[in-house]
Amino acid sequence: MNLYAKLLEREAERRPIKIGLIGAGKFGAMYLHQVLRTPGVHLVGIADLSPSRAIENLKRVGWTEERYGAVSLDDALENGTTFLTDNWEALVKYHGIDVVAECTGNPVAAVEHCLAAFSAGKPIINVTVEADAFCGPILAHKARQAGVIYSLAYGDQPALACDLVDWARACGFPVVAAGRGHKWLPQYRESTPETVWDHWGLTAEQAARGGMNPKMFNAFLDGSKPAIESAAIANATGLKAPSQGLAFPPGSVDDIPTLMRPRSEGGVLEAKGQVEVVSCLTADGVQIPNDIRKGVWVCFEGDSEYIRNCFEEYKVVTDPSGRYMSSYKKWHLIGLELGISVAAIALRGEPTGVATAFNADVAATAKKDLRPGDVLDGEGGYTVFGKLAPASTSLAKGYLPLGLAHNVRLIRPVAKDSCITWADVAIDETLPAVRIRREQEALYSPAATRKRA
Repeated sequence: MNLYAKLLEREAERRPIKIGLIGAGKFGAMYLHQVLRTPGVHLVGIADLSPSRAIENLKRVGWTEERYGAVSLDDALENGTTFLTDNWEALVKYHGIDVVAECTGNPVAAVEHCLAAFSAGKPIINVTVEADAFCGPILAHKARQAGVIYSLAYGDQPALACDLVDWARACGFPVVAAGRGHKWLPQYRESTPETVWDHWGLTAEQAARGGMNPKMFNAFLDGSKPAIESAAIANATGLKAPSQGLAFPPGSVDDIPTLMRPRSEGGVLEAKGQVEVVSCLTADGVQIPNDIRKGVWVCFEGDSEYIRNCFEEYKVVTDPSGRYMSSYKKWHLIGLELGISVAAIALRGEPTGVATAFNADVAATAKKDLRPGDVLDGEGGYTVFGKLAPASTSLAKGYLPLGLAHNVRLIRPVAKDSCITWADVAIDETLPAVRIRREQEALYSPAATRKRA
């Protein structure tokens, strides 16, 4: 609350929040559209490996050449314009940047960008949740050591779900479960970039018009992105991952309180305090009315007779027992909402979601029978999908995180639907993303955990 009023104050004082954006793809372009309409904010610089593609997106969302025509960061800072560059390192280090937004979608690169921001003493919003899923806890730890903020991106579902969980807990409600919606059938596990639009509900032409990457959107469809985002939610809220992965129970928004209760009470949960994803399709593929496909939810408990009576008196939707209720946000607007993170960090010094534990992980899992010599192509591709697992299970079995399954060669065969392990691949241990994941594994190993206790 009051973020807009504070932004207006910054505008009146001619003291805008100064932003550096890395990656001007789909998510970045959505923020580029909104930042022109947001008072008290100045996008000083944009770094993208393909400046020509960035210019296409700038034009698509209504920017004029004069606005992004600064010849340097100094020029942009002085004249209220924006400098376009392919040098992300210079952007992160620039003294005139208050907050960095990492929007590349490349998890290996995102880790490097986050570490550089910490070294430069800059807060960073990590839009690339794929990176947060495999090393968010250690990134949060390093940000604290550097005295800066590391944050999930408002607009993406994990930050919105964290907001709902925080709301419920701040109201005094015990949280039973939280998560997001999805369009899910088991056969979607096998979807590839060639089949994604057939299942998604768009034509290839509609997707191209919006600049939508088929591999990225296939990561949603094949279950990878729901697993990734559920891991981020679990690690930021302290909720647990189901031992066998996400169940994707079908239901409408009104079904959430009934679904999201323990199995012993008729629900789908192994225990209270878990993440889960609700599907908008029945098991036979029929669309469920009033679904939560594009939204997020939290289920909480009326743990006293007084609260349950309040639920009844105010005619809220509960499970049949009247004990469980949910709240939800039916839509998320992705990059159009990123300004909330910018304002929360710069004006309040608060992240919009950050890992506080290592409870959940996403294992790279074979989409088909794989052979030695096959090269893994990451989330949304042809070789692997992501499966949510408790972090303790992942560490014990040596699962390869999905976020590191990019351009990695197999050295052992892996059967379809089996989780890939570190021992199955030849991986460059010198990569910053690999090193920091190894550091996280050491930090959260059973021995290290016992020592801290």
